Amino acid sequence: MKHGDFTALAENYARYRPGYAPFVLEAFLALGGKGGEGALCADVGAGTGIWSRQLAAAGVRVIAVEPNDAMREAGEKQSAGSGIDWRKGEAERTGLPDASCDMVCMASSFHWPDFDAAVKEFRRVLKPGGLFMALWNTRRFEASPLLSDIEDYLHKLVPELKRVSSGRSEFCNTLTDRLRAREEFTDVLYLEGRHVERQSQERYIGLWKSVNDVRVQAGEERFARFIEYIERVTNGIPAIEAEYLTRAWIARVKS
Repeated sequence: MKHGDFTALAENYARYRPGYAPFVLEAFLALGGKGGEGALCADVGAGTGIWSRQLAAAGVRVIAVEPNDAMREAGEKQSAGSGIDWRKGEAERTGLPDASCDMVCMASSFHWPDFDAAVKEFRRVLKPGGLFMALWNTRRFEASPLLSDIEDYLHKLVPELKRVSSGRSEFCNTLTDRLRAREEFTDVLYLEGRHVERQSQERYIGLWKSVNDVRVQAGEERFARFIEYIERVTNGIPAIEAEYLTRAWIARVKS
């Protein structure tokens, strides 16, 4: 398995990944004007469409752009009847017309493409004054002794682990300054929201099995030991309470 290749993880990703904080969605759409109703948003790197479906449920017209065939096919199945327009494309080359979108988003995926090329592409497809948002969903394991123990075990098992796709990554920690430095944007806003999900053991383990960067860095043998540990410490627990932190960066392109 390679970094950023979710082909083998698409099923678990589609079945188990959580949604994003509703209040972050409300804030984003409010900034876009009229609560987002009828706006056209390109959800780039859409994966299996978790964020795409939240946008569509809020009345936004959504084009979901995803390069990985397995992820896109899983998203199309889950999104049947939602009105989402699925297309194959990449952040650097979306295939969308110039100045065609009111908003562009990348949910838990902006760390994968070439940063400069992606920003230039988003500037091209956004209308003057349009919004770009990058967001990540991060499990707040500190809120739970159980989840903290699991996280500690992971780092003992894989001491060299460095998160790439997490909202805790170095990429996210420097993102405000990187966006502010771009000539394409006039304003940059950071916001975050929290929500809690009650998860079964199956779902909690399925979430870990959908995480690409941990599995790649751990390797299959250590990752299997990690999953075995989770199964042992969560066995018999009827529901695992997981608090999530949605971290979001919103930038407005120049008019």
